[in-house]
Amino acid sequence: MNYQQRIDGLITRLTDNRLSAVALLPGPSLFYFSGLSFHLMERPVIALLSDAAKLRMVLPDLERVKAETATVNFELFPYGEQEGAALEALRQATAGLALEGAQVGIEPLRMRYHELNMLQIAVPRATFVPSEGAISALRVLKEKSEIAAMRRAAEIAEAALEATLPLIKVGMTELELASELTIQLLRAGSEPKMPFSPIVASGPNAALPHAVPSDRALAVGDSLILDWGAAHQGYGSDITRTFFLGESPDELSKVHEIVRRANAAGRAAVRPGATCGDVDLAARSEIGAAGYGEYFMHRTGHGLGLEAHEPPFIREDEETVLETGMTFTIEPGVYLPGKGGVRVEDDIVVTKDGGMSLTNLPRGTRVIG
Repeated sequence: MNYQQRIDGLITRLTDNRLSAVALLPGPSLFYFSGLSFHLMERPVIALLSDAAKLRMVLPDLERVKAETATVNFELFPYGEQEGAALEALRQATAGLALEGAQVGIEPLRMRYHELNMLQIAVPRATFVPSEGAISALRVLKEKSEIAAMRRAAEIAEAALEATLPLIKVGMTELELASELTIQLLRAGSEPKMPFSPIVASGPNAALPHAVPSDRALAVGDSLILDWGAAHQGYGSDITRTFFLGESPDELSKVHEIVRRANAAGRAAVRPGATCGDVDLAARSEIGAAGYGEYFMHRTGHGLGLEAHEPPFIREDEETVLETGMTFTIEPGVYLPGKGGVRVEDDIVVTKDGGMSLTNLPRGTRVIG
């Protein structure tokens, strides 16, 4: 990964967005620009990116050695355990950056009050504004190495599912199944910090798009939604397949075929120049034409990479134009209250010729258990 090239790209965009600097906390963007991972904890870590010659980082002394291993040349401002030490280090780090009266970019979904309050005290006349546009413009277009990591994350996730399927039995609970799938993800090679905890939803619970695994026991005739992903080099996969326990009820079996067609239509609509809305409409139209439109209540997909949910978002009102290197999910679903649900999800990368799926598990009806 060429972190300095990424930083240079961000610095170029600061002027376009009328920003003098960007302040980043531990998380995906700091990892993207530096390769460094820190815990988000009571000891603050704040990276300040203003130009290629003024990369500064405030961090606890216990993290100093880790930061010194980075290929990016940050000027470090470590602090000890004394009360007020972090704020004093931040004052020193911001000195000389000409931030008084300037606009400083932050990530609204990542910045905590704790660090923002410190920044406002250290630079009281600075204005802190959202910077996700400048950052996402870089992160949304994946490099070859990023796509390779995502492909490997998908392979790991698929191998974990294939190892889990023979273990699924009527009578085991959703929690037991979620635990087993997590174990198989680790055995298959996933990094411990996965994109999200597996979703295991059976029977009526499968009518909840983001169900949490419970102590409900799997029963014959259940639809079973498994939504899981692995992590490789920080990049994630996100896959959903729907199965039936012992037998496939007529209506839900029909719905499964409708959702499979919607997934295929969404994947077929992916190409450079199309919009996110075009892809959403392609998938949504299949479900609407079959009479189940009201039961498909979420967007067709979301961006995927260092985060499980990131731009671009595949929804009907999103006019973002697809470009080569964008990666996202296609995951139409139908959810019937009290009965069950079906979702089929794949990970897609935009290529010069269209869209390529990084996930390849069978999408048709499968009866297990």
